[in-house]
Amino acid sequence: MALSPNTIKPAKGSRKKSKRVGRGNASQKGTYAGRGLKGQKARSGGKSGTRQRGFKASLQKVPKLRGFKSLQAKKETVTLSQLEKYCEPGREITLHYLKLKKVISKPQNGVKIVATGELKKPLIIKGCLASKKAVELIEKAGGKLKF
Repeated sequence: MALSPNTIKPAKGSRKKSKRVGRGNASQKGTYAGRGLKGQKARSGGKSGTRQRGFKASLQKVPKLRGFKSLQAKKETVTLSQLEKYCEPGREITLHYLKLKKVISKPQNGVKIVATGELKKPLIIKGCLASKKAVELIEKAGGKLKF
């Protein structure tokens, strides 16, 4: 059988038939068809379950969000032990180089170097922020920071 628009059928059992309500008492949904007794909601075209509110009432229903979430991306943190592990001594370390070594994932967000671990190699770091302690340890190891 050739595949064409009129021969495409869903897999057996993938589509469930909706229950046809109000088709006699044998269907378990006869007489009132699950709508209860009289009233606007029992009639066809009656109000649906969602209530319509004024703007103020709907605004009061929304929970309060506390605090502030900045849209500015946070800088990625790099430790001194990571620099010791992945970088060659005397090499100029840039954001692009750190991305190449897979130390960071998004260089466009920027990098901050923190003083976790030890650094023994003299590194020239360019275009990265660093904590005071990290700057101290980098300079102690014979390296320098360029901004």
